[in-house]
Amino acid sequence: MKWIKSLVMTGAAVTLAAGQLLAGSASAAPADGGADGLRRQVDAYLASHPGERRIAEDKATMPGGSVTFSTPGTAEAAAISCSYGHLCIQDGNGSTWDYYYCGYYDFYGVGDGYFNNNQTAGTVARFYNQDGSLRWTSTAPQSGTASWSPVWHIRPC
Repeated sequence: MKWIKSLVMTGAAVTLAAGQLLAGSASAAPADGGADGLRRQVDAYLASHPGERRIAEDKATMPGGSVTFSTPGTAEAAAISCSYGHLCIQDGNGSTWDYYYCGYYDFYGVGDGYFNNNQTAGTVARFYNQDGSLRWTSTAPQSGTASWSPVWHIRPC
């Protein structure tokens, strides 16, 4: 399963490069191109995560919570809000990962983004490297920025 993150990172790079090439094109993208891109993101996630399901146009279940995908090209550079008792992450693609169950989970976010550890004060979220070694921790309440590409596993609490 670890090859999936590498595949996702490669796909994100190809998508970014293709988007930059198309931006210089004289033809206009269809008005619903963003919606189609969003649908493809969620469909690709569901195809690679059997047992998970779509719960909204831009949202799917994931082990430990839910993930909300961003319409391609609309990622915002701002800290994210997060319900009390949750650990929330926004990756470099603008997708948000909302963890509200304790456990040890594989993580598929990429790029630089944000986190908001809004769990009960003193709850420690742990972030792990590909080999399972501890990369860093966050003690609630805490928020900030992080590079998500080297994070392969998360234990919210």
